[in-house]
Amino acid sequence: MTSQSNPLSFFALGGINEIGKNMYAIEYAEDIIVIDCGGKFPDETLFGIDLIIPDVTYLEDNKEKVRALIVTHGHEDHIGGIPYFLQKLNVPIYATRFTLGLIELKLDEHRLTRDTTLIPIDSESNLELGAIKTSFFKVSHSIPDCLGIVFHTPEGNVVHTGDFKFDLTPANNQISDIHKMAQIGDQGVLALISESTNAERKGLTPSERIVSDHLHEAFTKADGKIFVSTFASNVNRVQQVVEAAVKTRRKLALLGRSMINVVNVAIERGYLHIPDGMLIDAREVEHLDPERVVILCTGSQGEPMAALARLANGSYRDVSIYPGDTVILAASPIPGNEKDVSRIIDNLFQLGANVIYGSGSSTGMHVSGHGYQEDLKLMLTLMKPKYFIPIHGEHRMLHHHRLLAESVGVDRANTFIINNGDVVDFSNDVARQTRTIPSGNTFVDGLGIGDVGSIVLRDRKQLSEDGMLVIVITLSKAERTIISGPDTISRGFVYARESEELLNEVNHIVAKSIDEMQKANIHRWNTMKQNIKKSVGQYLFAQTKKKPMILPIIIEV
Repeated sequence: MTSQSNPLSFFALGGINEIGKNMYAIEYAEDIIVIDCGGKFPDETLFGIDLIIPDVTYLEDNKEKVRALIVTHGHEDHIGGIPYFLQKLNVPIYATRFTLGLIELKLDEHRLTRDTTLIPIDSESNLELGAIKTSFFKVSHSIPDCLGIVFHTPEGNVVHTGDFKFDLTPANNQISDIHKMAQIGDQGVLALISESTNAERKGLTPSERIVSDHLHEAFTKADGKIFVSTFASNVNRVQQVVEAAVKTRRKLALLGRSMINVVNVAIERGYLHIPDGMLIDAREVEHLDPERVVILCTGSQGEPMAALARLANGSYRDVSIYPGDTVILAASPIPGNEKDVSRIIDNLFQLGANVIYGSGSSTGMHVSGHGYQEDLKLMLTLMKPKYFIPIHGEHRMLHHHRLLAESVGVDRANTFIINNGDVVDFSNDVARQTRTIPSGNTFVDGLGIGDVGSIVLRDRKQLSEDGMLVIVITLSKAERTIISGPDTISRGFVYARESEELLNEVNHIVAKSIDEMQKANIHRWNTMKQNIKKSVGQYLFAQTKKKPMILPIIIEV
């Protein structure tokens, strides 16, 4: 299908049937606007992978159409992929002041700041990007300066909510602009694209103000040092920790590079207020009265190299946790991180700490930044869309969000539950989902972007499970006979000193295989290596039920 037959399209390159790696786009005729570019951290099955980012093949193939990247807010799952995206498509980035500050940190690390155009926007901004006009509205979330987006196109208005909840008493006083949302709805919304993270949770999302009261209570009761672990980007929570520390007359130290960087950006841009003289260096902590110190650190999701994990195993150089200290996990584990978080909590208890942990609802130390069912229904009611596309969630969340849309009057046939790569086309007030574009995961491995594929990951998996066996043979180039070897080296398979009989038999099988190939006049290295791998592999599996990676090395002299 051509852009003329489908002048307005929405598609997702990430963020559907997953939490993380958000990336969406609006296309009208000859113009494409990209929304967010997030990264997703790998699970334990992706050996050696540092980050997962969206596949942008379609955008690369249509790079002459891509007008801009608009970022709704500064969370990692919305900005983490930007440095890698810019290396392929260097387009202007539009975001709020605080979000741009977090993006600049990433660009500085990748030395891309000088070559990137960063343009600040706010809820009153109006943009003309090709044939698409764009306006914005404020939404509340767990990070400052969050926006929803309205795309004004000749086909109609398309609204992207960003991440949101309706908090009438937010910690940062950035209240959702409900009045403006209602006006947008009255003007007519062709399609609403709305996040679905908490579509399974009933009721309204609790206010951030609840956390302030619980933090102050915990600080008042605590003996010894207080450690608070939360997301570095949750500036609202950081401000609440600062206020609780002020009331209990404690100094504040920061641990973790991302925590220090984000706090500096928030202070510089006026989003975080810390009294003069309150911040101290981590090296000062051990020299102060424990009852007068609070430490704010990263690692609430169990990241093994983050500050909290290193504190829990006693490997943090400047600060230690002692019996009687209080540790507060002011964040709920993201699905998939529960095991890592539990391991750290166990270690903290072994150190004798008083640990306050669990879901936010049970401890009062955390509330979600994403809207519950009543929040989602309110957004649908305000916007009154003809078509609805739930995004940002697992499939079950998208399904529940569709049911919520039906409950407030959206026709079931007008809701599209899509996958990454699916395209919803709008033409003459009718929406259809009939085509797809390339999509998927791009793996970042060190400095490599996209150069690790399924074959490399398969090899890494095999190495992690059964190890490897290196077989070195030296052959005479003239006589085609074995001069030395075979020599077998085991790594991660069996301990050589305890498996001499097994490895000797491997050497015998290799020598026999080489002899048979010489008699059959087979001298091609590839064929010889394949035969060795096959014969040795069959023997090892029969003896051990393992399949190590077998690497024959043939040297001719």
